[in-house]
Amino acid sequence: MIKEFNNIKVDKVGIEDRINRITKRSLKRESKLKGLEMILSMIDLTTLEGMDTVKKVEQLCYKATHLHNQIPNLPNVAAVCVYPNMVRTASNALKGSDVLVASVATAFPSGNSTLPIKINDTKEAIENGANEVDMVISRGKFHSGEYNYVFDEIAAIKDVCGENSRLKVIIETGELGDYDHIRMASEIAINAGADFIKTSTGKISPAATLPITLVMLEAIKDHYYKTGKMVGMKPAGGISNAKLALQYLILVKETLGNLWLDKHWFRFGASSLANDVLMQIAKQKTGFYQSNNYFSKD
Repeated sequence: MIKEFNNIKVDKVGIEDRINRITKRSLKRESKLKGLEMILSMIDLTTLEGMDTVKKVEQLCYKATHLHNQIPNLPNVAAVCVYPNMVRTASNALKGSDVLVASVATAFPSGNSTLPIKINDTKEAIENGANEVDMVISRGKFHSGEYNYVFDEIAAIKDVCGENSRLKVIIETGELGDYDHIRMASEIAINAGADFIKTSTGKISPAATLPITLVMLEAIKDHYYKTGKMVGMKPAGGISNAKLALQYLILVKETLGNLWLDKHWFRFGASSLANDVLMQIAKQKTGFYQSNNYFSKD
C-alpha cells in the first residue's frame, strides 16, 4: 500500500497561487465576528515546556474556560494540551467543562525512541485521562524511505488509542523538505488511521503555513472522496494573529466545505492566538481595542 505514495507530485505553482488569492480577501463585520468566535472554539491551548508546573497547567485550564469574563457568550477553547505527566492535573481542573484534554506522546518533540516506549508513553497519557493524543512520526525513518515503518508505527499507536481517544499525527512539515513529501507523509498518516493530521510540533521553524496546510487539506479531501471518511486537520505553530487564522478558515471552507468548520474536525495549535482573537472580538463589539494587560498570558 505504501509503494503507491512514491510518485506523488504536488502542483507547487497552483498551491501558492491559490494562497495568494485567499490572502487578498476581506470579510464583512458580521462574518468576521462569527469567524473569530469560531476560531476561539477551535484552539488547543498548549503548554509544553520543561518548566511546566501543576500551577501553570491549572492556570491554563482556568483560562480555557474563562477567556474573557467581560464579554458574554464566548465559547470555550477546544482542548488543553500538556505532557502525559500533567494530564491528570488538567483532567481534574477541566472536570465538568466541555474542554478536552490532549497530550503529546511518542517521545515528543523528536519522536526518536523505540516503539515500546512510545506505546507506554501513549498508554500513560490515556490512563491519566487524555481524550486526544498528539504523536510525532519518526522523521528519520521517513527520510530513509522506510515508509512502511512509519505507517506501522502510527497504526500501532492508533490501536492503543482505540475508539475513545482521538489520534493527531504530527508530520513536522518543516523537516520534510517539499510539498511532495508533505503530501506523502499526510497520506501515510491518514491511511494508517490518524483521526487528525497536524503540521508541526511548534518546536522548529518553519511550522504551519497556509500553502503547507492546503497540501494537507487536499490529501484529506481526496481520502474523503475515495472512502467517505472524514479526517481532521490541525495547523500548529506560527499562527499568532486573528487575520491569519481567518484566512485558514477560508481555506478550510473552500477546500473541504462547511462540515470541517467545527472543532471536531479543525483545530489551531496556537496558544498565543487566543489573546489576539479576544482583542479583535472586543474591538468588533465595542469599537475599541483593549490593551494586552486585559488578557492573561497563560
